[in-house]
Amino acid sequence: MMDVAKAAGCSQATVSVVLNSVNDIKISPDLRTRVLDAARSLNYGVGSPIRRVGLDDLRGGCVGFIVDQLATTPEAVNAIEGARHESWENDVTILVAQTQGRAEHEQKALARLLQAGAQGIVYMSIFTRRVSLDPVFNDLPVPLVLLNCYTGDHRFPSVVPDEINGGRMATASLVGLGHRRIGTIIGETFMEASQDRLVGYREALVEAKIPYDDRLVVEGNWTPTSGFDATQKLLALADRPTAIFCQNDKMAMGCFSAVAEAGLRIPQDISVVGYDDDELSRHLRPQLTTLELPHRPMGAWALGQLGRTSPTKGSHRVHKVGCALIERASCQAILEGKSSFHSAPPRR
Repeated sequence: MMDVAKAAGCSQATVSVVLNSVNDIKISPDLRTRVLDAARSLNYGVGSPIRRVGLDDLRGGCVGFIVDQLATTPEAVNAIEGARHESWENDVTILVAQTQGRAEHEQKALARLLQAGAQGIVYMSIFTRRVSLDPVFNDLPVPLVLLNCYTGDHRFPSVVPDEINGGRMATASLVGLGHRRIGTIIGETFMEASQDRLVGYREALVEAKIPYDDRLVVEGNWTPTSGFDATQKLLALADRPTAIFCQNDKMAMGCFSAVAEAGLRIPQDISVVGYDDDELSRHLRPQLTTLELPHRPMGAWALGQLGRTSPTKGSHRVHKVGCALIERASCQAILEGKSSFHSAPPRR
């Protein structure tokens, strides 16, 4: 929708109003036509995972969405929006419950969603992980699909981002620009997303025949402050990196600040790639190249699975959805023969 909004010269909210046929908000005929023409020219929705399949049995009913955290990050909202896009044209209503991961809240939420007539349940974790479901989920009378999480025995359909390939893509994009000293700022190491993105980083180095250097891997904790501190450590190396892959956009924001404080420029002196496509990535200057987390298509996939999954448990392969590289202005090709930064200009 952001691409459609840019092509039509309007806001993303206006695109949403037009494409969802909201009638109680006045949009001029000229603007409505511009939005529709832009959407058609960009083939908006064609070939997207957000397709209306398998929901006939749910038509006219409702499904329940159980999520541990709703308001702290955009990922849950994006997943619900993907599910809503999938469901609305099929006359399926989504009911949402936030449980904070507490078993007693999950039990009450589930009971009330079923009492309200939910014909399927989507269970979502705010960060990717293996979950141990409360026994109340074992014998549901309706299908259950897991979003951004999975169980060890793979009893239920589940969908997660392809984080390994995301880490590989982020690193490979820098390799493709000629960078060979590529630092990375990782998230908390207990999290699967952090582990898998690091695996992808290492795989990209192997594919490019670049030796792995553990001095170029610095741990953060997903916050801007940790990104700032980690970047300072990387810049203090005798052979400093010419590019940094930050495992989320908030750490990339801290990275931008540390690079500027060192008297260096992005991307002329150092290229930076983030991860998540957080709203802030479009407000940094230069705008941040990043990986988009696929929570909207994941939400759509989960809802589509409810339409063709029976309550009977089985064995299901974890479905992985790719992360798209969003190229902006924070990266550029390295100068030929340049293996490290030029000296920083003197401060005034």
